[in-house]
Amino acid sequence: MSKVTSRLGHLRSERGMTTAEYAVGTVAACGFGGVLYKLLTSEPVQNLLSTVIEKAFGVIGG
Repeated sequence: MSKVTSRLGHLRSERGMTTAEYAVGTVAACGFGGVLYKLLTSEPVQNLLSTVIEKAFGVIGG
C-alpha cells in the first residue's frame, strides 16, 4: 500500500453516519412513529389499553 492510499484510508474512517444515512434514518424513524401513532390511537387498541389499565387498578385496589 502506498503512502497516499494509506493516508486516505486513515482519513476516511467508517465511524458514524454520513448525511445520506442520517436522512434515511430520519425518514424511517418518522414513518415508524406515524405508524405507531395510528396504531395506538385506533379504537381497538384504545379499548384494549383501557381494559388492561382498569384490570391493573382492580388488582392493586385503586
